[in-house]
Amino acid sequence: MKIVRYFIVGGIAATIDVGLFSFFVAHLGWPWFGVSVATFILATFINYFLSIIFVFQSGVRYRKNQEIVGVFIISSLALVINQITLYLLIEILEINLIISKIFATGALFFWNYYGRSKIIFANKIF
Repeated sequence: MKIVRYFIVGGIAATIDVGLFSFFVAHLGWPWFGVSVATFILATFINYFLSIIFVFQSGVRYRKNQEIVGVFIISSLALVINQITLYLLIEILEINLIISKIFATGALFFWNYYGRSKIIFANKIF
C-alpha cells in the first residue's frame, strides 16, 4: 500500500515539476538545464513533505533534519541522473523537451522510492 500512496505523492510532485519546467522552458524560453535543477529541487521538497504526511513515518530512524539531508543526498544522485538523461534526450536525440522531462522524471520514481523506504524511513537497515 505504501508504494501506491508514494505513487500518488510522487505524481503530485512530478506534475508540479513537469508543469513548471514546461512553463519556464517551453513558454518563456528559459534554458532547460537550470530550470530542470530548480523544478527538481522544488518537487523534492514537495515530495518529502507529502511523503511524511501520507506515506512514511517521520522520525523512526533519524531526526527530522537528518531525514531531510538524507532525502536530498538520495535525490542528488537522482538529480545527476535526471540531468544526464535530459541532456541525452534533448541535446543528443533531439526529443521534445516535455516528453524528455516526463521520461526522466518517471525513470527516477523507483530509485527515489527505494532510497526513501529502505534507507531514510526504514525501521531497520535492510
